[in-house]
Amino acid sequence: MFYGVRPLTLVVGTVMTVLISGCGVLSSDGGDGEQHITVGTTSYPSTLDPAKAWDGSWELYRNVFQTLLFIPTGSTDPEPEAAERCQFDDRKSTVYSCTLRKGLKFSNGNALDVDAVKHTFDRIVKINAKTGPAALLANLESVKITGTEQVTFRLKEPDSTFPFILATPATALVDPAEYPADKARPEDEPLIGSGPYTLESYEPGEVSELSANPGYKGLQKLKNKSVTIKYYGSSDKMMEELMDDKLDLTFRGMTAEHIGRFSDGGGVVDGVKLTEVVGAEINYLVLNAGHDLVSDPAVRKAIAQLVDRKALVHRVYDGTSEPLYSMVPRGIASHTTPFYDIYREPNREKAAKLLADAGVQTPVPLTFWYTTDRYGTSTAVEFKELKRQLDSTGLFDITIKGLPWKEFQEGYNAGEYPVFGRGWFPDFPDADNYIAPFVGPKNALGTPYEADEITGTLLPLSRKEADRGGTTQYFARAQEVIAEDVRLLPLWQGRQYVASYEDVAGIEWSLDPSSIMLMSELHKLDW
Repeated sequence: MFYGVRPLTLVVGTVMTVLISGCGVLSSDGGDGEQHITVGTTSYPSTLDPAKAWDGSWELYRNVFQTLLFIPTGSTDPEPEAAERCQFDDRKSTVYSCTLRKGLKFSNGNALDVDAVKHTFDRIVKINAKTGPAALLANLESVKITGTEQVTFRLKEPDSTFPFILATPATALVDPAEYPADKARPEDEPLIGSGPYTLESYEPGEVSELSANPGYKGLQKLKNKSVTIKYYGSSDKMMEELMDDKLDLTFRGMTAEHIGRFSDGGGVVDGVKLTEVVGAEINYLVLNAGHDLVSDPAVRKAIAQLVDRKALVHRVYDGTSEPLYSMVPRGIASHTTPFYDIYREPNREKAAKLLADAGVQTPVPLTFWYTTDRYGTSTAVEFKELKRQLDSTGLFDITIKGLPWKEFQEGYNAGEYPVFGRGWFPDFPDADNYIAPFVGPKNALGTPYEADEITGTLLPLSRKEADRGGTTQYFARAQEVIAEDVRLLPLWQGRQYVASYEDVAGIEWSLDPSSIMLMSELHKLDW
């Protein structure tokens, strides 16, 4: 269990439901431990070094690295993983200590000790990669070794969410002998972790081969012997290989058309069933105020006044997502709807007045950028729909451009794009993680967003609250500020779907609270 001076209560409404269970609800027990599972996904790692990644790379990290804490499926509280116990040492939530499990080792045989823990955190801050998770540790003042098995974290400001950060793959523990203190590890070097699996081989953008780690000591109980993760640039190709029995299941990247086939087929198509996760994924636009074309608030507000989320969801996602009017999705405590409250339904006259009053000439020429190989092939269709909506008003002239993820990421980190699309799965299921990563001079978007009221007042006050249900007033105002600034424009909240053969079990236990798949839970039924 999680040890603390006072309990942390996380309020969340994420629910998993099995649409068609085939032979009933599957048990998490079972599996002979000798099985092999093959998974298909459109989300692939951008790097094998945790200090450089604050993105979908975490889906691999969760399975090959350990963190001090871990949030098991079905739980809302962090529990010890590489740690034996952790706790706040003061009532202000500024000093947090963890005692390590005994006998931990990395897959190369080196000890995972307190020196490795300190090294992990120090290098994230030192390297400070633009694409990395250093911003998550912005409140970390120091990491000190306080004994042969204890590490103490001192925070600059109170933060009751800090244990949740320690449970994210942002803080994946690495071997000091393999991961340099001041620079990223070469991508062609083999990955070294201490998680439930070892990475036996890796072809970037193609495949990861995982094998059970016999030296693993932690909370996950492996139900299979090995896993192949195949990465796809095309959703259609992924589903084709699933239906050809080349995959056991797919995760991430199915289109509305693919999902609709299961509904048309009564929930099962050629022995493949669908599992739905009512989830925490959001999709949004970033309006880069540092770019001349959208530096004028009137331009950003006009876009907010024109985007028709209902039409977008209907035309592109056909009921597999729902309109989103805040960066905090429905189902997460403190969710409100400020973008609806302020802008209401799409209205050309209101948008035209905003632009005219600001002296903005129309049509406003803008380029909307998106990634072609990260969120599935529906992304291109989504941006065509956004272009259609805005162009049809005569107030905007939109060009859309797509790039592969690495090029896309380089561009937005360099501030090149006036408007670009992103998706977000939470690091942990709390309203804080739908606000904090996107604001401040250094954030997950590579686009500075100075929001002094949020960063200087609202977030610090909310983080003093151990009972996360008591933060509503702070996050309600933070959501309102974002809607007034329109630096971020939420579009839709998605559901996650897993398509799998009927003999694959453990799916309902395989997704953690951040919708990362725990491969250890997957196994095949002995019919």
